[in-house]
Amino acid sequence: MEEEKRFRACVEALKQGESLSREDWRVLLEGRTDERQEILAGEASLIRDRVYGKRVFIRGLIEFTNFCKNNCYYCGIRRGNQKAERYRLTEEEIMQCCHYGFSIGFRTFVLQGGEDAYFTTERLAAIVRRIKQSFPECAVTLSVGEREREDYRILKEAGADRYLLRHETANPVHYGCLHPPELSFARRMNCLRSLKELGFQTGAGFMVGSPGQTVDCLIDDLLFLAEFRPQMVGIGPFIPHRESPFCDYSRGDVKLTLYLLSLIRILLPHVLLPATTALRTALLGGREAGILAGANVVMPNLSPDKVREKYQLYDHKLTTGKEAAEGLRELKESLASIGYFVVVDRGDYL
Repeated sequence: MEEEKRFRACVEALKQGESLSREDWRVLLEGRTDERQEILAGEASLIRDRVYGKRVFIRGLIEFTNFCKNNCYYCGIRRGNQKAERYRLTEEEIMQCCHYGFSIGFRTFVLQGGEDAYFTTERLAAIVRRIKQSFPECAVTLSVGEREREDYRILKEAGADRYLLRHETANPVHYGCLHPPELSFARRMNCLRSLKELGFQTGAGFMVGSPGQTVDCLIDDLLFLAEFRPQMVGIGPFIPHRESPFCDYSRGDVKLTLYLLSLIRILLPHVLLPATTALRTALLGGREAGILAGANVVMPNLSPDKVREKYQLYDHKLTTGKEAAEGLRELKESLASIGYFVVVDRGDYL
């Protein structure tokens, strides 16, 4: 009985916008049950509906390069994966994706890729300017990793509206477990701070169940989100890639992922929260489950068919069906069946 009272008190404090201690977060994470998960999902949905209504925002994902200079231990396009079939889209191919996406209702384009030296800040800025000139009513989101503050400033001035840079973990020791020594936890955090200071709608996020992750690591993540207050948060279950050092590790817990989505929605009522491809890959109906847990963004793939299977961050990533842009009609029907609807809208942070 005392445990239940403590759990409910922590939920209520979170709903009221109060700061939670490490022990409060521990109560919420370690006290998870199916019944409590259902209660939290209901609370999260009410909060999301109060802020954004039943609207679900779509982002057109363009995975424009799978070259990457980094060697992160969890990633399928890591530099050390000699079996990856590398590609780069041309500027014209990127623009074709945008033209097609605009014609079927997308008003945000997400340019995502590895940290590819070919796409210098000047090249990227030129692409962003061209997209904004062709589609002035659309938002451009970039997800191209760590860069210098001046590079971010140039990209912002070119017209980029948002930037996704998952922090991956807010625990420095855990960060070292996931990345080679040349990648720095301090640099990742500095990049996130620079992005927010420069006026980007800034996205952070982490994998659930990544190797070495503990409850204390998740508490660090939630405390970081509470302090940093990003406009976007992307989380999904860890899924191993067969050509990575973590190939033999188990997938992350899907139920815990959904539970964390609900906690994040309650913590950050206005956040733009995707139901990620990783969640859909790990669980049949995962995208819909994510919406019911508090998410309000989905990111169908606008990349050309010929490259979708080459952008494999993890094994068995969905590249067909509802995840493809051609499945937009089916996506709309699927979301309508749970009471939500896709809108033709930039879907900015409120």
